[in-house]
Amino acid sequence: MKTTITKIFHVEENIDRVWEYLADPTKIVTCVPGASLTEKIDDHNFKGKVSLKFGPVKAAYDGKITIEELDVANRKMVLKGAGVDPKGKGSADMVMNGMLTEKDGGTEVNYSMEVSLVGMLAQFGSRLVNDVSDQLLNQFVNNFKNKLKAEATAPAPAAAATDTAASTTGAEAATAVAEEIKEGAAAVAEKVAETVTKTAPATAKESVAQTEDNSLNALSLMWAVIKGFFSRIFGGGK
Repeated sequence: MKTTITKIFHVEENIDRVWEYLADPTKIVTCVPGASLTEKIDDHNFKGKVSLKFGPVKAAYDGKITIEELDVANRKMVLKGAGVDPKGKGSADMVMNGMLTEKDGGTEVNYSMEVSLVGMLAQFGSRLVNDVSDQLLNQFVNNFKNKLKAEATAPAPAAAATDTAASTTGAEAATAVAEEIKEGAAAVAEKVAETVTKTAPATAKESVAQTEDNSLNALSLMWAVIKGFFSRIFGGGK
């Protein structure tokens, strides 16, 4: 039994992005109901499985898909598929022609498939096969549009990584500042103690004056430490 199935649908995406997905079986297979790829032979040949249900009958095929033509300039493609029921109940062959055109700010996709069925499924006739195929194609279109939307709105990993790196850098800088000030304060305290010990005053008046002088020296030293640290960070040398 032979039948021809056609489908035209519109996608609110630019033609380059739509072509990128439709021309790559590894990207589009998850949108096809009941289909999966089992092996990539090369860039133009793939092996896979398809499970279908026609009324009360279920059918499964082990098959091969071949990309016969990919015309990037004119956005045209020709695919061939051949499947065999592993239980020996029949086979299916398909030739699909697809064409993409820019329309209404998006992309119009036009498919035409010639399908040949032998064995169990052929007994249902072309009308039932066409009806079921149309339902499957509608599911495919919805899946495809949802896939494009989901990936378009997904957060960029690179941006997230950049934000994380920036936060880490800021935390490290803050820690470095705290450590530098801590070390400076310890040095100041040590310097003040050393000065007081070496210049112990003979009278209370001299002691007060010396302490005030040491306090001023301590503040100057502290400022010098902080100023020097930030000068090194921002490239200053003054």
